Amino acid sequence: MTVRVVLADDQPLVRTALQMVITDAPDIEVVGEAGTGAEAVELTQSLEPDVVVMDIRMPGMDGIEATREITAGSGSTHVVVLTTFDDDDYVYGALRAGAAGFLVKDMALDDILAAIRVVADGDGLIAPKVTRRLIEEFAGRPGPVPGRRTLDGITEREHEVLTLVGRGLSNSEIAAELVISIATVKTYVTRLLTKLDARDRVQLVIIAYETGLVAPSR
Repeated sequence: MTVRVVLADDQPLVRTALQMVITDAPDIEVVGEAGTGAEAVELTQSLEPDVVVMDIRMPGMDGIEATREITAGSGSTHVVVLTTFDDDDYVYGALRAGAAGFLVKDMALDDILAAIRVVADGDGLIAPKVTRRLIEEFAGRPGPVPGRRTLDGITEREHEVLTLVGRGLSNSEIAAELVISIATVKTYVTRLLTKLDARDRVQLVIIAYETGLVAPSR
């Protein structure tokens, strides 16, 4: 199965670098490029890609509004936000807009490819460099925070799975940690999404921090 990707960044050099490395990946292909948020929305509507790799700062419609429009649609496209890591306010906005993942522009290109695959498979992902700072500060900011702050109705095993999700482990890593199958992990994650009224895996990470299941290391 080939992951179909739209690249949205107002810097042609960034798009070119990403496209070059994606060309060498047999399971990922770039089906479109956008230089603005509006173009990204239009391409998503016409091409229905699996993943949009979205820059935040773009002329006209920025990446936050574009992410909101894409995730509010009826399609199954996931948005991965690219950040320079000095624009926290933009990242928080993108999280609220429905982004499924956050990547840092100085990440190794192979790591970006791996992240695209993870998000296309339905998992949320936050770059390890961003996780602690992003979640800790986001949880303490004013405004509506997705998810709940209580864990009523969660079983002991679901607590364990949520804790590992909060630590940033993938389904396969959680399966290995708990000595269960990947399919079973997916079942637990689906139950957690339902019970905690969370939109996606990224929100489960937030909930794990908010409720103290995962504490930022000092």
